[in-house]
Amino acid sequence: MERIEGVPRALRMWFIVHFWADLMFAIPLFTAPETVLALFGWQFVDPYSARLTAAALFGIGFESLRCRNASVDVFLGMLNLKVVWSGAAVLGIAWSLFEGVHGRPWATWAILFIFAAFHLLWRYWRLRLRKPRG
Repeated sequence: MERIEGVPRALRMWFIVHFWADLMFAIPLFTAPETVLALFGWQFVDPYSARLTAAALFGIGFESLRCRNASVDVFLGMLNLKVVWSGAAVLGIAWSLFEGVHGRPWATWAILFIFAAFHLLWRYWRLRLRKPRG
């Protein structure tokens, strides 16, 4: 696996994938939260919370794209952020499902799966990426 400045090429590619995934969800969630979440089965929508979530997706996504060619130190910081963000999202979504929020729409399960998959991916890379000794 090719490494540039100590960061595997595959990890750099995952940061680009993550940018596009975040953007794909952030734009519609920010511009039309009621319409988007109604399509996903939400029974009621708080546009403030939806747009706040979209803002977090924009921030993490754009920073992922911006730092895709950065140093190991930058990747370690971003991976720490991504592990915390995705882990908290998984816990929050699972808790909401347990409580039966919105009648447990199908999209909630899909979103839980997506966040869980990214959480495992970021944990994997965080454990693999080590700051070079020197």
